Amino acid sequence: MKLVQDISLQQQQKLLMTPELRQAIAILQMSTLELSEYIQKELEENPFLEEKDREEIIDIEKAKEEADNAKLEEWLDYYNEGDIAYSNKEQEVEKSFENFMMRRPSLYEHLEFQLHLASRSEEDLVIGNFLIGSIDSNGYLCIDLKEVAAKLRLKLQRVEEVLDMLQTFHPHGVAARDLAECLLLQLKHFGKESFLARKIIEHHLPDLAGGKLNKIAQALCVTIHQVQEISDIIKTLDPRPGLQYSNNNEIKYIIPDVFVEKVEGEYVVIINDSHFPRLIVNHVYDSILRSHDSSSRDAKKYLEEKMGSAIWLIRSIEQRRMTLYRVARCIVDIQSDFLDRGVEYIKPLNLRRVASLVDVHESTVSRATTNKYIQTPQGLFEMKYFFGSGISSSHGQEKISSKSIKRKVEEIIAAEDCGRPLSDEAIAEILIKRGIRISRRTVTKYRQEIGISAAMARRRYES
Repeated sequence: MKLVQDISLQQQQKLLMTPELRQAIAILQMSTLELSEYIQKELEENPFLEEKDREEIIDIEKAKEEADNAKLEEWLDYYNEGDIAYSNKEQEVEKSFENFMMRRPSLYEHLEFQLHLASRSEEDLVIGNFLIGSIDSNGYLCIDLKEVAAKLRLKLQRVEEVLDMLQTFHPHGVAARDLAECLLLQLKHFGKESFLARKIIEHHLPDLAGGKLNKIAQALCVTIHQVQEISDIIKTLDPRPGLQYSNNNEIKYIIPDVFVEKVEGEYVVIINDSHFPRLIVNHVYDSILRSHDSSSRDAKKYLEEKMGSAIWLIRSIEQRRMTLYRVARCIVDIQSDFLDRGVEYIKPLNLRRVASLVDVHESTVSRATTNKYIQTPQGLFEMKYFFGSGISSSHGQEKISSKSIKRKVEEIIAAEDCGRPLSDEAIAEILIKRGIRISRRTVTKYRQEIGISAAMARRRYES
């Protein structure tokens, strides 16, 4: 076999993701808050970027309104005086302890504070701190008491005494070792503990969750009404008391990316870009770059890169605004019945349909609606909320949105006789009579998604 070397030319097409394209895609996917933080970071790193003066923006807006010179000068004088000119009684709030903002304590801090108040000895503090450190975010103790006694070299009875003390702390039910103990601690605190309640909680919680009250009544030789009364009390208890103090610092503020308002009978779409600054190219650095007597080749290369980055960022932000507007405009036009009349009139919609109407790729629509919120006359919604599948109607080719069907299921269940709740099959038959072809399994799926129990668990027994 003879080996030879050969050189050949081959032509092929390849899509390359440039850094600028990656940046544009990332900016399109950002929410208003994320974009604001990103712009602030770029302003700090890129000398070519400059925030447009707010006074210039206000002056331009005033000029567009064709305000007379006297009013304009009066406004400028007022603006320049700053805080000296702006003063009212609402700002003159008395400085007191109640007016200071403070961070809510964590579950550990809350329990530790109570421990210092309730402890009678240094040993109580040592054991108590060890136990508190072993309580999870739900409020449950996640360590065996024998292990605690062994590690601290103390008697098991001593550890149990401190645990009894912790279980009297707020939130009620904290430091329990399982769900049954958590519920019993709360019943004891509220003075609703009874022999029957203890029996049901200790031995029949799964049946209670499944609504099998008859089975519990027969097993305990009591009436079903007694079981129902205990069930109603247990439903008022908190199975995860620790969550009241968990994630208290992870507060997420939602700022709408799009506003929809009805003006003179028509819906107007407004992109919320007031939370990030208007960017312009810094004229000082621009003139340095354009001058022929630049100090060095490296310096000029650096300035050219930063100049290109600044221009591309400004274009990417504008492109994001236009894409978001077109997608939001398309959604509003399609879902106008929902905006007028509520969730029952929301229409099935997918990314492909919006992409074809806006003339962009499906991935662009997906990125434009990810982590974005829209403020409408019906409330604040995530933009993804308007996308969903549909089910064919019995009256033609028009489909009905799954969200609309879920609302109808809620209304049917809300109007049912609690003594004889409707089964999923009965609900499906009612919907079919209303022109919605749906199976029992689909009703079960929708009912579970909206958090409604089965018919057996919803049944109420008259006394």
